[in-house]
Amino acid sequence: MKLAPSILSADFANLATEIGKVADAEYIHIDIMDGHFVDNLTFGANVVKALRPYSKQVFDCHLMVTNPENMLDVLKQAGADIVGVHYEACPHLHRTLVKIKELGMKAEVVINPATPVSVIEPVLAIVDQVLVMTVDPGLGGQVFLQETLSKISQLAKYKHQHALNFEIEVDGGINDQTIQLAKKAGATVAVAGSYVFRVENPVERLNALRIGAAERR
Repeated sequence: MKLAPSILSADFANLATEIGKVADAEYIHIDIMDGHFVDNLTFGANVVKALRPYSKQVFDCHLMVTNPENMLDVLKQAGADIVGVHYEACPHLHRTLVKIKELGMKAEVVINPATPVSVIEPVLAIVDQVLVMTVDPGLGGQVFLQETLSKISQLAKYKHQHALNFEIEVDGGINDQTIQLAKKAGATVAVAGSYVFRVENPVERLNALRIGAAERR
């Protein structure tokens, strides 16, 4: 299972140092919020660009913004590898996902906890990744919503039945216990923020997540 530490929970004054602490994780998850689609206001493409020289990891950029299509060109220039856009924020979802891919980045569709999988089925054949929010978007440190597990399972079943190869990512409330539930349901990528960064030794927490993902229930 791939791990994606979220810098939303890192020390904003020392982001380059913070991502260095988790250099053996596959992804760096970057939450971009506009204070409109969600209440919080965080990073922009300028932060992606500033951090790019400090890491060769996959930059997994999760857009929690209105009009996400307006940010795609600058994110490409900044060095983003994956761009995730919310179903709930995209009136022209297919067009937005296609543009991401045309720019040479991987396209991800994101759904909130209350959004059913059925609404994104028309685009699952073109995406590289699906992000299932396992908390409500906008704030770190929330508790994992176990009712989202059925959506992960539904996606995994659809992926198998249609011979697709998109990653299934989970974001919110991930720790060494909930990662087991997510993986069993079919998740292949796990975002973890406060569990990793708000401790003295992030490396130990990454190892705990790997051990948790390897557990069989």
